[in-house]
Amino acid sequence: MLKAIIFDFDGVLADTEPLHFRMFQQVLQGEGLPLSEHDYYEKYIGFDDRGCFHAVLSEHGRDAAPETIHRLVERKAAVMLGHLTTTRMVYPGAVEFVKNVAGRYRRAIVSGALRHEIEMILTTAGMRDDFEHITAAEDVQDGKPEPEGYLHALQALNRRAPILASECLVIEDTFFGIQAAHAAGMRCLALSTTSPPDRLRTADAVTATLQDCDLASLVRRLWT
Repeated sequence: MLKAIIFDFDGVLADTEPLHFRMFQQVLQGEGLPLSEHDYYEKYIGFDDRGCFHAVLSEHGRDAAPETIHRLVERKAAVMLGHLTTTRMVYPGAVEFVKNVAGRYRRAIVSGALRHEIEMILTTAGMRDDFEHITAAEDVQDGKPEPEGYLHALQALNRRAPILASECLVIEDTFFGIQAAHAAGMRCLALSTTSPPDRLRTADAVTATLQDCDLASLVRRLWT
């Protein structure tokens, strides 16, 4: 039985992946390192900020010490903030989808984004009160594809009322996110908003957007 829907954030609720790419690219250019759009979407999408910077630095044989990563994450957060305050980021149909499921399922977010970024976008869209819990980048040590974020959210949901991993549907948009959801013992619906459907085929189901999702049919197929 489905009891909770756990949403990834970037690429699922908010159309922020292109912005994240530009901000990563800007910060890395300051370090004398290139980041192409192709490489970002092929290699690094799905990583949190720490994971992305670590992967790029390591690939180029550069210092990836924790203090270096922290400095780059802080720099990216600063340049990102200005854009978040001036641009509406939520996908069309996202608000309606979340509010339509509010009376039937518990709702949480698990994201590699920083908490203040998530909170700002949700508040601007009038969605902050629609989520029982948010697990952000600051809450986990190991980001996706590790399951820590989803297990962290499950533990938080269980503090209010018992729920099993098998009773959760994760909505993701990347291969790494699908891996994390399955490793946590949860079913996964993938949205092809940032990756082509063939790269998401390990998900339990794939759809184009939340607007195109037939949730009732999906629930019948996966839980009956």
